[in-house]
Amino acid sequence: MTLIESEAKYIQPTYTRQPITLTRGSGARVWDAEGNEYIDCIAGVAVNVCGHCHPKVVEAIRTQAETLIHTSNLYYTEPQIKLAEELANLTGLDRIFFCNSGTEAVEAAMKLARRSTGKTDFIASENSFHGRTLGALSLTHTEKYRKPFEPLIPGVTFVRYDDAAAIAAAITPDTAAVVLEAVQGEGGIHIASAEYLREVREICDSNDILLILDEVQTGFGRTGAWFAYEHYGIKPDIMTMAKALGSGFPIGAMASHEDLKFERGEHGATFAGSPLACAAALATISVIKDEGLVERSRTLGAHLLRGLQSIESLAGNRVREVRGIGLMVGIDFETGCGDLVNMARERGVLLNCTADTVLRFLPPLVITESEIDRVMAVVGQL
Repeated sequence: MTLIESEAKYIQPTYTRQPITLTRGSGARVWDAEGNEYIDCIAGVAVNVCGHCHPKVVEAIRTQAETLIHTSNLYYTEPQIKLAEELANLTGLDRIFFCNSGTEAVEAAMKLARRSTGKTDFIASENSFHGRTLGALSLTHTEKYRKPFEPLIPGVTFVRYDDAAAIAAAITPDTAAVVLEAVQGEGGIHIASAEYLREVREICDSNDILLILDEVQTGFGRTGAWFAYEHYGIKPDIMTMAKALGSGFPIGAMASHEDLKFERGEHGATFAGSPLACAAALATISVIKDEGLVERSRTLGAHLLRGLQSIESLAGNRVREVRGIGLMVGIDFETGCGDLVNMARERGVLLNCTADTVLRFLPPLVITESEIDRVMAVVGQL
């Protein structure tokens, strides 16, 4: 039985996989079981910001694994407390709750919003994606994710993205928080306008409701800033993060203001903030700082965006728009882009198609200019 046949027999069929088996990676490149090399422009869906198997991250994980892997949260551990301090400094928020994924961070944010306000309802946006557990899924707009699991948590109102007036009109006495992405990743790389988040911040303040920003995909340099909200000159009340935080080691976190906090025993997770996960995260943050990856994302992202904006069609599929910020870029086509993903893979570039029509580029922030030029050359020939 082949590996792919075993997968089909033993694993729940929840994923649509590309027909290659990846065996190793380094920097922005990966190799499959046949020895074929690819430039990885998905990076584990915005996870591997430091590239695959960055030596400093690998060493941090190895050293911690030889020292202390897991204790539960019944005890203090140095890596967790150091990471909490680091994240508080980076986010400008005060309190950190650790978890294992982005969807868990969103669940924590929802609970904290209800706990802190005494209100039950949320406003989210169309085309949003916040996760797949029942609470996070209730904030996720796309019908194909929601419908098989309805009824979901009640009290969520969806409004048009990038429309502050629609948020103002949707507020009720039961509204606890507005939940938004500064850049909608799974929704198709839709970027909030310069005024939008500032207006939403003012609306939330005027109505005494919380602003929760989901930075799970945009965090840790992806958009050319540590966090996407920095582009807008505002600060959320609660923020969620995950993906890039651990360079592939599962870890998520929620940050909040000092006056928004759980009481003891109100929330928790067995594996949350383990010494091993926190060591990986601390090494990731160190690499981002030491190698200037936030600035690199901004510079190389602009180079990628300029190159892709010259494309008018690929394989007969006409381009509607190319949009992006930092190394988070999408080409929006008039029709589906699944065939383009396959064509690019066969030429040595890994991409994916999101929102059915958007060819998405999320390469590691360590990708080189020459690798980006190679990607653009391949894409231009599809």
